[in-house]
Amino acid sequence: MEKRSVTELGNPAKPHGEAGIEMLKGMNERHTPVTEWALGFLEVAPNDIVLDIGCGGGATIKRIDETTDVGKIYGIDHSEISVELSTFNNERSVGCGKVKISQASVEALPFDNGSFDRIITVESFYFWPDPPKSLKEVYRVLKKGGRFLIAADIHGDAELDEKDIEGIKKFSLYNPTLAEFKALLENAGFINVVIHTKSGEKWVCAEGNK
Repeated sequence: MEKRSVTELGNPAKPHGEAGIEMLKGMNERHTPVTEWALGFLEVAPNDIVLDIGCGGGATIKRIDETTDVGKIYGIDHSEISVELSTFNNERSVGCGKVKISQASVEALPFDNGSFDRIITVESFYFWPDPPKSLKEVYRVLKKGGRFLIAADIHGDAELDEKDIEGIKKFSLYNPTLAEFKALLENAGFINVVIHTKSGEKWVCAEGNK
């Protein structure tokens, strides 16, 4: 019988169970460098309202909370175990009302039009259902003058190794090229689209403004 990895057992598309918890903890650590790099483009202003889509284990929320003078941070994830772990890892700020984390899907964001100054998604865009439609939902809840970032540690134009290619196939990851990222954002209505990459890395941070 073939031995399955924690990632396979935990299901990166929708983490669940004990394996899901272990996988999310590992992702929190592994994704720290690309998260910190991408947050440099977010440019959070004092009292901004921020949304993290696909908040996973809550590391991005915690980083924003600890390093910026943000007003309030919302996180959503369609995985119940992700919501629980993200809430636990941000327990103090959740308790005082600065952070609010809930279970929801990007396809139907439970927020009013123009609710957020800044929106980010880190290492979750690979799994989004119907990306063009979902991006229009993101555009809807972003304030005029707001910014949205998609951060990922690989993209379709990067020099991918065998492990990357195997992971893309195994988990059916959606991995656009840089030109495709730009077109997706522009077609959803975003303006001043910039596709950031980092020399020596496979990373991408696709930026769209409203």
